[in-house]
Amino acid sequence: MIVPLLDLKPQYALLREEIRRVIDEVCDSQQFIMGPKVEELEREVARYCGCEFAVGVSSGTDALLLSLMASGVRAGDIVITTPYTFFATAGAVARLGAQPLFVDIERDTFNIDPSCLEDTLKKLDRGSAKRARAVIPVHLFGQCADMESILKIARDWGLLVIEDAAQAIGADCRFTDGSLKRAGNMGDCGCFSFFPSKNLGAFGDGGMVTTNSRELYERLKIMRVHGAFPKYHHRIIGGNFRLDALQAAVLLIKLRHLDEWTSKREKNAQYYNKMLRNAGPNPIELPKVKRGVRHIYNQFVIRAAGARDALRDYLASSGIGCEIYYPVPLHTQECFLYLGYGKNDFPVAMEAAETSLAIPIFPELTTEQLAYVVEIISQFFAQKIS
Repeated sequence: MIVPLLDLKPQYALLREEIRRVIDEVCDSQQFIMGPKVEELEREVARYCGCEFAVGVSSGTDALLLSLMASGVRAGDIVITTPYTFFATAGAVARLGAQPLFVDIERDTFNIDPSCLEDTLKKLDRGSAKRARAVIPVHLFGQCADMESILKIARDWGLLVIEDAAQAIGADCRFTDGSLKRAGNMGDCGCFSFFPSKNLGAFGDGGMVTTNSRELYERLKIMRVHGAFPKYHHRIIGGNFRLDALQAAVLLIKLRHLDEWTSKREKNAQYYNKMLRNAGPNPIELPKVKRGVRHIYNQFVIRAAGARDALRDYLASSGIGCEIYYPVPLHTQECFLYLGYGKNDFPVAMEAAETSLAIPIFPELTTEQLAYVVEIISQFFAQKIS
C-alpha cells in the first residue's frame, strides 16, 4: 500500500468543477493582480481569524517580511524568535539587516519557550536591550504558542509581536480570562502561508497578514505595492508583495471547506494517538496538546529517540511518506554562523531536530491507510525489540 505524506488530488477532485469555473471567470475578466477576488478573500480571512483587517500578499515569507517592514523593523534591530522553524522566519529578519536572536523551545509543543524568552531578555546588555524590537512566536505544526505568556513579556519589554501562523490557520487557544483567541488575532500582526501543502493551500504561492490596527493595515497596503500612495508617488519604500486574483479565487472556494478538513485532521490524529499508544512497547512520543488549545495538525509529528532515522527509512521502504521537520536548526545553518551560536546552545531544539518525524495526517486519508501506517510502525519496533 502507498500512503503519501500529502496527496492533494482527492481534494482537487472534490472541487474541480467549481475551481475551474472561477478560474475561467478570472481569465475572462483579465484582472490577474489584486482586484475584487483578493478583496473578498481578505474580508473572509479577517472574519475567519476574528481580526479587523487582512492584507493579501504573495507568500507566507513575504507576509513576514512585509509585517516587519510595516512595523518599522530596520537594520541593527534585534528580533527574537525560535531556531526550530522553517527558514523564512529568521530569513525575513536577516534580509532587513536586523539580527535574529534565538531562544529555545518547549519540549512538549516545539514552540518558543516563554521562560527562555524572558531569561534571554534579562541577559541582554543595555545597548542590546534598546535594540530589541520584536518577537516572532511560531505556531509550529498547527498548535499555538503560549501567547498569553509571550504577550505579557512583550508588553513588559516594549516588543512588537508578529505571529508566524503559517501552519496554523484556524488554531486557537483559551486565555485565563476565558477568552478564546485565534491564531493571527493575538499579536500586532499575524502571518499566514497559502503554500499548497498548508491546510488552506493555493495553487502556488500566496499569503496573508492580519492585524487589528488600522494604522498598520494602511501601511501594509501601501508597502505591498512598492510604497506607492497615490499611484507613482512614494514616501516610503515597500516591495512587490501583491496576491494574484487566481490564487484568491481558489482560496475562497477552499476556505468554505477548511473547518471540515480540520475536523478530519483532528480525527486522524485521535486515531493515531489511540492506536499507537496501544501498539505495544515502543519509544514513540506522540504530540502533546496543551489544555485549552485547538491543534489543527498541519503536521502530525512524533518522536522516536535513537530510532528516528531507521524508522524513517523503514516507513519509506514500506510506501509510507514521512519527513523530518526540521533536520537543521537555524542557529546551526551556515548562513547564520555569524551570529556566533554553538551547536548545543539550544538543546531542546537540537533534540527535536534529531528525534522528530512527521507522518501522514491529511484529511483524505482512508481508514485502511491509517491502519497501515500504525501497522508498519508497530512492525518496525517489534522487529527491533525481538
